Order: sequence, then C-alpha cells, then structure tokens
Amino acid sequence: MSIAEIEGSGMKKETALLNILCILAAIGFIAFAVLNAIFSGDFLTIDNLFSTVVCLVLALMFAVNPLLYLKSEGKLPIPFKSSAKEKSLAPATAPRSLAGSPASTPPMLDAKGRAVPPDVKGIVDRFTQPSQKDV
Repeated sequence: MSIAEIEGSGMKKETALLNILCILAAIGFIAFAVLNAIFSGDFLTIDNLFSTVVCLVLALMFAVNPLLYLKSEGKLPIPFKSSAKEKSLAPATAPRSLAGSPASTPPMLDAKGRAVPPDVKGIVDRFTQPSQKDV
C-alpha cells in the first residue's frame, strides 16, 4: 500500500466520523426544540420561541455539512435535477456566435471541470488574442 492510499482511507474514516457526529448533534438539537415545544407551558413566549429558533438554526448548521458531502459523493438524489439539466443543455449545443468561436471547438473548462459560460469564454478570448500594434 502506498502512503496516499493509507492517508486516503484514514481521511475517509475521519470524514465519516465527523459526519456522524454532525448528524447526531443535529438530531439532538431538533429533539431539544421538540421537547421545548412539548414541555413548555406557554410556547408563544419570547424565551421559548428564541430557544426553539436557536436550536433549529444550530441543527441546520450541523446538518448542512453531511448533506453537502453526500451531494458531492453523488449519494444524495436531488429532485428535478434531470429536467433542469436537459433544459440547460439545449442552449449549450447551439452555435455560439456571441463568443466568436465556432460550435465545433470544445468548451472551455474551469478548474473543477465545469463548462465556462459563453460570456466568460468571450472575455477570455478577447484577452488572449494578440493585440495588433500600430507600426
């Protein structure tokens, strides 16, 4: 085993442990908010509403990280994503006369491998063209 494989497996274990801890904290805060709503005498007081909102915001903050991790791993299905993706592909296949490049050229990609929008590609093309100096 190489060092990268060993570090990669340790990193996965750490990430899994941290995600489990975040989920447990989020569940705990939600449980505290529910218990506050059930066992408080008059729920619609400023103190009860404040503590409930604080607990729910903290639960949201702890739940966001594991949800984003699942999304990045592709394990979290996102509803309505396929229909939005098909709609966004339709204009991208049309020739880009605005950018000045023919439709046969491959799309410019950013650091994460995503296609750069046509207006940004046009700006980059404008700056990468050699400027003609007066002789």
